[in-house]
Amino acid sequence: MIERYSLPKMAYVWSEESKFSKLLDVEIVALEAQVKLGNVPPKSLINIKNKAKFNLASIKKIEEKTQHDVVAFITEISRFIGKDAQYFHLGLTSSDVLDTALALQCREAIDIILCDIKKLATAVRSKAKKYKNTVCIGRTHGVHAEPTTFGLKLASWYAEILRLQDLIEQAKEYISFAKFSGPVGTYSNIDPRIEQYAAKKLGLKVEPVSTQIIPRDRHAVYMARLAIVASSLERFALEVRHLQKTEVLEVEEPFGKGQKGSSAMPHKRNPVICERICGLARLLRSNAQAALENVAVWHERDISHSSVERIILPDSTILLDYMLNKMTSVVEGLVVYPENMLKNLVKTGGLIFSQAVLTKLMEKGLERMAAYEIVQRNALKTWNEGSNFQSNLAQDSALRNVLGDNELKNCFNLDYYLRNINTIFKRIGI
Repeated sequence: MIERYSLPKMAYVWSEESKFSKLLDVEIVALEAQVKLGNVPPKSLINIKNKAKFNLASIKKIEEKTQHDVVAFITEISRFIGKDAQYFHLGLTSSDVLDTALALQCREAIDIILCDIKKLATAVRSKAKKYKNTVCIGRTHGVHAEPTTFGLKLASWYAEILRLQDLIEQAKEYISFAKFSGPVGTYSNIDPRIEQYAAKKLGLKVEPVSTQIIPRDRHAVYMARLAIVASSLERFALEVRHLQKTEVLEVEEPFGKGQKGSSAMPHKRNPVICERICGLARLLRSNAQAALENVAVWHERDISHSSVERIILPDSTILLDYMLNKMTSVVEGLVVYPENMLKNLVKTGGLIFSQAVLTKLMEKGLERMAAYEIVQRNALKTWNEGSNFQSNLAQDSALRNVLGDNELKNCFNLDYYLRNINTIFKRIGI
């Protein structure tokens, strides 16, 4: 049998050892309920609890013949418990234990994901606070827009991470359902009270109306939430990738001692971790699509969904666990270049203050389109000549008829753009 801590936590959740251990837990709580209803002798339950165990290799060998994992599991357990095997799996169908055990696995995986998200939130919050007033250029369409701060970029990530935490907690609730209702959900050979007891004992809720399986919309929601988290990580990673471009170089992901960026170009320091995160997000979204395809099954059940879930559920949670930890390491080790942020801020010769000039002209009574024309023609002149926007405006007679020297100068004040940063940070508790 696998040692519990010989595997990473998330990998163990999806190991065969974990799966069959949970199947046994589910069977035992169902037996406890049967004893309470007088259907199974108490001494038989004690015997089963004391003797029930399994060997993975034996289960696999039996499954080669049965081509059915639960039958192989029951056969293996039965050889240890002897005559009381008649009570094991009493009144249950395979999906009763499989789907209930799967809910336990999904919940355990989500708990690990939640811990990862909280670690990332802590790292991002710390960096947001540190760079709260570090001025940089904000970009829309990849083009310089108006001044912002690097801390505010990170504060946006932090607020999103808090939302992601809520989404994942909701997913945990949505997936934490048990069913012990028999072959087509009619409780034909099992008392509904057994389901009530077993679900409560396992910390799950009862699926209100099941067929042979728990409806797969629950698993689709679960997978969609994982994909949303991955997509947010992609957004964060993509921002780092853009800001690490040579011609931008405002931040860099950490580059370890002895790390190499290229086999041919020794100077290269590439954002490989962030690129990896962006690529893996595609897999999470693809797996979510597969989960959506699993919602529709024939009548009360087929097994078209189960083969898919054996891949997408372990893969997606393991990948997301990896991505969250990698993103946390990127944030914690992020190299920030405030001096380059200031250099980039002035690259356009002051064009980033155009809205402030436009607004001031309108405040002075100029009609919007007339004001826009003044600002735009001087902006285009600045672009084309590589000249200074403020100087060009100062030489424009139409503007000088409206604004004085100090009024124009005040339009180029960085503090104007940053005056509400504290208000935004307070909203998210930083």
